[in-house]
Amino acid sequence: MKAIKYLSLFILLITMITWGSLAIFFSYLPTPLRYIGAGLFVVASAALLLLLRPRRKAVMAFLGLFAVVLIGWLSMQPSNDRNWQPNVAVLPYATVDGDAITVHNIRNSDYRTETDYTIDYYNKTFNLSRLRSFDLFLSDWGLETIVHTLVSFGFDDGSYLCISIETRMEVGEAYSTIKGFFRQYELFYVVADERDLIRLRTNYRQGETVYLYRLQGSSLEVARQIFMGYIRYINRLKEKPEWYNALTGNCTTEIRGHTRPYAGEVWWDWRILANGYLDELAYEKGVVDTSIPFKILKQRSIINKKAQAAGQDPAFSKIIRQGLPGMDSPP
Repeated sequence: MKAIKYLSLFILLITMITWGSLAIFFSYLPTPLRYIGAGLFVVASAALLLLLRPRRKAVMAFLGLFAVVLIGWLSMQPSNDRNWQPNVAVLPYATVDGDAITVHNIRNSDYRTETDYTIDYYNKTFNLSRLRSFDLFLSDWGLETIVHTLVSFGFDDGSYLCISIETRMEVGEAYSTIKGFFRQYELFYVVADERDLIRLRTNYRQGETVYLYRLQGSSLEVARQIFMGYIRYINRLKEKPEWYNALTGNCTTEIRGHTRPYAGEVWWDWRILANGYLDELAYEKGVVDTSIPFKILKQRSIINKKAQAAGQDPAFSKIIRQGLPGMDSPP
């Protein structure tokens, strides 16, 4: 029992040293100071724990050092005023007038390649009472266990509003999963036309497979509440930016956060994190079409060929849904 106690303490301390050094390394300190600070934190932590006695005093001294790093990390504040990459430079927002929700800055980029595009935006008014569907996209870029998730709200005039929860990166910045744990990226809700968000993944990026599912099992009223939850959050981010977190504030956990207040049963499952299996979980819970075996549903839900054939067609959203299981089902 004593050995287990010491082993647990050892693992905890090593984890804290690793986290603290990475927090310094990925801070906003100038580059030389980040390297020096991370190295000094490891050396100082090891010296305190190995040389200072009694052991309790050593642990307490280390905790004080760790607290300084933690306070510094917590003091890092997100911002809406940075030199943003063009595709995330403009924040969306909405104005609400009774049943009419006008969404501003809906992105609809014209892509020539994945990295060569012309950014465009438009505004559109949606009537909440005319919302008719709530769909889920999974975009698998080859990892299978981890995918990108997007949602899309459909209205009875054939229009769709697609939302992708992403990192807001600065010019010259690239995505890193490790950096995603350390307050390096602001949280960004891309509110876009499906011809932007979906065609980017099906027609221009290489090696991505996109699946589309109609979510069902809840009332239209619940779907409308979820939609308004997104709208409120999008407006909040415009006024008060937040950090993206690769574990707790990512594309899937944020969706769960938006749906759980309204969707009745709240469930947790390891597939929320390993979200490449999210469609399997949804199938088990009956929130996607279950009239056919799951393997067949998954295969029939791939939309790459449909999207490639549709191209810039104004009926893009209709075309990619043709023949998909469950698309005639309301929420």
